[in-house]
Amino acid sequence: MSTPSRIAQRRSYLMCRPEHFTVSYSINPWMEPAKPTDTALAVRQWQDLHDAYIALGHDVQLIDPIDGLPDMVYTANGGFVIGGVAYGAKFRFAERVPEGPAFMEWFGAHGFDVAAPVEVNEGEGDFLLVGDTILAGTGFRSTGDSHRELREVFGKEVVSLTLVDPRFYHLDTAIAVLDPVQGPGGVDRANIAYLPHAFDDESQRILAERYPDAILVSDADGAVFGLNSSSDGYNIIISPRAKGFEKQLRDRGYNPILVDLSELLLGGGGIKCCTLELRR
Repeated sequence: MSTPSRIAQRRSYLMCRPEHFTVSYSINPWMEPAKPTDTALAVRQWQDLHDAYIALGHDVQLIDPIDGLPDMVYTANGGFVIGGVAYGAKFRFAERVPEGPAFMEWFGAHGFDVAAPVEVNEGEGDFLLVGDTILAGTGFRSTGDSHRELREVFGKEVVSLTLVDPRFYHLDTAIAVLDPVQGPGGVDRANIAYLPHAFDDESQRILAERYPDAILVSDADGAVFGLNSSSDGYNIIISPRAKGFEKQLRDRGYNPILVDLSELLLGGGGIKCCTLELRR
């Protein structure tokens, strides 16, 4: 079987420099406040990711970090944006609640139509656009009711998936969108990679049925946040520790680019967590 050709498409991203990054509380299994964190190292690693996007020709916009909100670097959780409409986030844990209004203020100031949330949701952390379908996660953070709200805001098909492993508490830690949009003429099928056992049996059935060509990733690669990656359809920025996933991507005709965000993983986030796509 021949390897399909892949097409890189220019993206626009929102990021936040981790100037106040630390782990002072624990709201996921990765966060251990007793373990020291190195803010300067987090900033350097984040800068590597930022610069990789610029080198690939993508647009990167920045939201100012706010002292006292160390998780603001994980911009993917700040909302979900399609067609110039930004559905705001409403965080589950009190420590992150103030981030929601800060992101919505940024969206409004930068020309997006803001849909304020009623239901608890954590933005693109739990919502992934695959072609014209939204995959929506629940189980740990975003509620099932937010999936209904998401459908009302965007008028798109929303497929609910239930996460069951607390290590993979957001959807973007267990699924990577490899081909975010259809290729020219719609001939290329949007596709994903995922970690099967991060989901309940029904969600596994849905994913297997809808994405028969998906890459199934090992727990070893999932556990280093290999799936928490960012793709433009050809170039895929991944953790350098996800060796098996890197080979799987190369075998499928993608171009893995390795960026180490190990310091930010101490807060339970990786490459995709630090990247919110701004779709106009």
